[in-house]
Amino acid sequence: MNTSNSEANRERCKPLHFENKNRTLAALRVAANGRYLENSQGVPFFWLGDTAWELLHRLNQEESELYLRTRAAQGFTVIQTVLLAEFSGVTTENAQGRLPLYMSGEGEPDPTRPDTEGTHSYWDHVDYILDLADSLGLYVALLPTWGDKFNKKWGKGPEIFTPETAFIYGKWLGERYADYHQIVWVLGGDRPLETKRHFDIVTSMAQGLKQGGARQLMTFHPPGCDSSSRQLHDESWLDFNMIQSGHGEREITNNRRVQQDYERVPVKPTLDAEPCYEDIPVGFKGEQGYFDAADVRRAAYYALFSGALGHTYGHHSIWSMYQGTDDLAESNNMGDYFIISWREALHRPGAEQMRHARTLLEEEIGPDWRPNSQLIHLNRTGANYAVAAQNKYNGYIYLPSGLYVDVVMGYIEGKQVKAMWFCPRTGGTTEVSTDSTIPNQGIKRFTAPTSGRGNDWILILKGV
Repeated sequence: MNTSNSEANRERCKPLHFENKNRTLAALRVAANGRYLENSQGVPFFWLGDTAWELLHRLNQEESELYLRTRAAQGFTVIQTVLLAEFSGVTTENAQGRLPLYMSGEGEPDPTRPDTEGTHSYWDHVDYILDLADSLGLYVALLPTWGDKFNKKWGKGPEIFTPETAFIYGKWLGERYADYHQIVWVLGGDRPLETKRHFDIVTSMAQGLKQGGARQLMTFHPPGCDSSSRQLHDESWLDFNMIQSGHGEREITNNRRVQQDYERVPVKPTLDAEPCYEDIPVGFKGEQGYFDAADVRRAAYYALFSGALGHTYGHHSIWSMYQGTDDLAESNNMGDYFIISWREALHRPGAEQMRHARTLLEEEIGPDWRPNSQLIHLNRTGANYAVAAQNKYNGYIYLPSGLYVDVVMGYIEGKQVKAMWFCPRTGGTTEVSTDSTIPNQGIKRFTAPTSGRGNDWILILKGV
């Protein structure tokens, strides 16, 4: 550790002395039908997440408060972050000037020896962020480690976990955070399980967490274009599935992955916890262009209307907490990989528009909610593919490019329906016509108010 740098960091990042002694968020659990999450009072929980993988590592307390308060105000309910982060998270000090682990006799970070020395340790900083998040009504989907710490692949590592050390580290975390009800534990971390050793490490960490007292939900964050269900669906510790549809598909098809998980037996909830980020280069190459707000909206409604329990938004500069010019030079050497700072990214259109999904669906996703493609007569393909879902009395059809949709009536209850258009960009609604109701039978055509890329609309049908 560079002593002079550590002292400078501590002076620059003086703690704000926030302490939340009255944690208020209720623990989450899987609902009885296995399709969604609810709190301990039985109220359905709408997961609207944001990927902030480097939050605990790269932001100081003042910056963290700005980030968390902004996301809470925007209607997010879950923050996804990592204890041992990707960007040299066990060998580079956090913004407070501390490392998470002591070094072993061989000079490697030792996951069995967390460094809690003093009053401003790395783990004190983690506690501060968790307490602050709870006070703002934010759950935290918490990765014990990024996956390069057990399967380096393209990362920096180092690989520090064995099944034995994973158990010890997990048990320590379980003991320390047993009473933090707002935590959801997320094992894995963007790496495949390629060997028995990898499986054993993840399983041992889960067992350690539970033996340490962790009673919170657990899941697994897979690599891109994959779901936890492919390898771990039948594991008893896996409470619900996570998908990473990823950043390589120009034509978004995450609905297919959600549908595959939805149809698996035994039934477990699922969500796309890492779809295409706003402002990330398509396929990680700047010359191929960037995903924008239209793309992230489409990924959100494609997933939600295909049976997901909720959805996670992401921004390329937020997950990395990119500080701006000259930061992360190794990754951004051409200047087109990260294009704005995390502060600028906080209010990008896609981030602001995610709240409308929560407003629309928070009270709809529950025991009767299900995808239903049969609502759509003669669906289109490709960029104009529509998705539909319903509960007992209400039907929803998402049209990514507007146009029109022919609806097979009669799937929702009611002799008549009231139809309206919902705008995912503004959250506003427009009645289909001045007529009060439409007969709930036959096939009816509904034409969106506008059409073209970025002109996505949701047709809402309410039985009366």
